[in-house]
Amino acid sequence: MSKYTKSSDAIAALTPEQYRITQENGTERPWTGELLENTAPGIYVDVVSGEPLFASADKFDSGCGWPSFSKPIEAINVSELTDDTHGMVRTEVRSAHGDSHLGHVFPDGPVTQGGLRYCINSASLRFIHRDDMIAQGYEAYLAQVEG
Repeated sequence: MSKYTKSSDAIAALTPEQYRITQENGTERPWTGELLENTAPGIYVDVVSGEPLFASADKFDSGCGWPSFSKPIEAINVSELTDDTHGMVRTEVRSAHGDSHLGHVFPDGPVTQGGLRYCINSASLRFIHRDDMIAQGYEAYLAQVEG
């Protein structure tokens, strides 16, 4: 069993916006997310379960209005599901253990980094700075965070 789980305490601690996005499949307005312009070194974890999702080394400015990443930090922590809402077919991205709605993945990312763009809501993430990763139990991911 994973140490990353969805708990009622974690759900109760969410802000209304975090709840709407992670639990009700919402989307934050573009250009409003607090992590959009974050360039600090570290990792991004699920706000509900704490499972590691994305590394700052894989974050890029896609110009779409949401934080964008070229790949997950560990593929096992991300689930991809078909989403046919809003009259289109997209690939939804959810945290595997917390089952939080994160955003969507599109095939228009940097070709040199695999060609994917994980378009993720800031409200579904918690950023952990490189300097705090050991203290918070994420030392296994330090090698995936740039300098």
